[in-house]
Amino acid sequence: MSRKLLVWLHVITSTGWMFMALALFVVVNFALSAPGRGSAFDAALLIDVEVLQFMATTSAFSGLMLSGLTVWGYFRHWWVLAKFVITFTQLYVGIFVLSPNLHPDGSPLLMRVGSLLMASALACQVWLSVAKPFKRTPWAAPTKPKTAPPWGFALCLAVPAFDYAFGQLLLGTGVPAASLLVAVVYPVVRAARTKARGTVRV
Repeated sequence: MSRKLLVWLHVITSTGWMFMALALFVVVNFALSAPGRGSAFDAALLIDVEVLQFMATTSAFSGLMLSGLTVWGYFRHWWVLAKFVITFTQLYVGIFVLSPNLHPDGSPLLMRVGSLLMASALACQVWLSVAKPFKRTPWAAPTKPKTAPPWGFALCLAVPAFDYAFGQLLLGTGVPAASLLVAVVYPVVRAARTKARGTVRV
C-alpha cells in the first residue's frame, strides 16, 4: 500500500506542477497585458512560492525515490534517465531563471516562454511514464535490483510533509531540506550495500 501511495503522490504532484505552470503562464500573460499589473504579479509570485515550488520539489523527490526503491533503478532505462534530465533542467530553470523574473521589470520573454516550456516538459514526462519508450541502457546489469521493504516507501511519504511543516514553522514557507538529504544520501547507501553484496546493480 505504501508503494502505491508514493506513486499516487508522484502523479498528483507532477500533474499539479504542470497545471500550476499553466496557471502561472496565464497569470503572467495577463500581468504583461493589463495596465495595472501589480496585483497580477503578486498572484504569480503566490502561485510560484506557495504552490508550484512545493509541487515541483515533491514531484522530483518522489520520482527519484520510486526509481531507487523499485526494480526500475536509476540508470537501467533510457526513459527514466530522460525524466531525470528533464526534471533537473526544469528545477534549474524555475529556480534561477523564471522565479527571479516574476516582477514588473522582469523579462516578458523569459516569463512567458519559461512557464509554457515548463508545462510542456511536464506533459512530455507524463508520456514517458506511460509509454516507457526505448530499451535498457548499455550499462544496465542483467539482474534487477530488489524492491525496498514497505517501510522505505512509507518513510518517503513522510519526508515532503516534514519539509513543508518544518519550513512553515521556521521560515514561513516549505523548504525541501530533508527531501534533498534523503535523495542524495540514499543512492550512495544503496550503491555501497549493493557493492558489499558483490553485485553491481544500478
